[in-house]
Amino acid sequence: MYYGFGYGMDWSYLLLMAVTMVLGLGTQAYIKATYAKWSKVPSPGGRTGAEVAKRMLSHEGADTVGIGRVAGYLTDNYNPATNVLSLSEENFSHSSVASVAVACHEAGHAVQTARGYAPGKIRTAIVPVVNITMQLWSILFFIGLAVNVMGLVQLGIAFFSFSVLFQLVTLPVEFDASRRAVAYLGENCSELDQRGAKAVLTAAALTYVAAALSSILQLLYLLGRVNRDSDN
Repeated sequence: MYYGFGYGMDWSYLLLMAVTMVLGLGTQAYIKATYAKWSKVPSPGGRTGAEVAKRMLSHEGADTVGIGRVAGYLTDNYNPATNVLSLSEENFSHSSVASVAVACHEAGHAVQTARGYAPGKIRTAIVPVVNITMQLWSILFFIGLAVNVMGLVQLGIAFFSFSVLFQLVTLPVEFDASRRAVAYLGENCSELDQRGAKAVLTAAALTYVAAALSSILQLLYLLGRVNRDSDN
């Protein structure tokens, strides 16, 4: 029995690749365009992303969080292990609607940790498992194909499902961080263009939705091929 995942004239596989490519490129282009647009709109009082994020953290009782710089474009992140919020240079030092929105989104993650937000704790807990399974799933999968052992193929797919789970758990965590950012800005920085802040955060959220959808489609494809080839 031969398990020909994605080989030959597998139109469903080609369609999957096309859809995931469009989703990925489309959302990346959208967030870049939205970010670029609102990067040109100054924040009130010339406040930088780092300054507003620090104020938000203090307001939300997360004063112990450190704020630093990280290289790259839109590489902003919060690390709960080190309790450090890292902002890309543009969002750290620039004073624009976009930089403030992104910085406050990351501050929202820090607030989640400070308040024991359950989905955030779940995501943090499964990170080590996901890191391992993401490294192993394709190895097991392709070895299973090479030696024609369905058990290894199925184990590889099971490992891949952990990444799908991670993507799904990530969605409420990201949405909640944006919700916290929008709420803070609306109440404490009302002179900021709220429409712009929401547009930037919505564009960013779409990248996570696209990633989750792509992973789900890939998992469904793999499961479908296993069932189909098992019947042959």
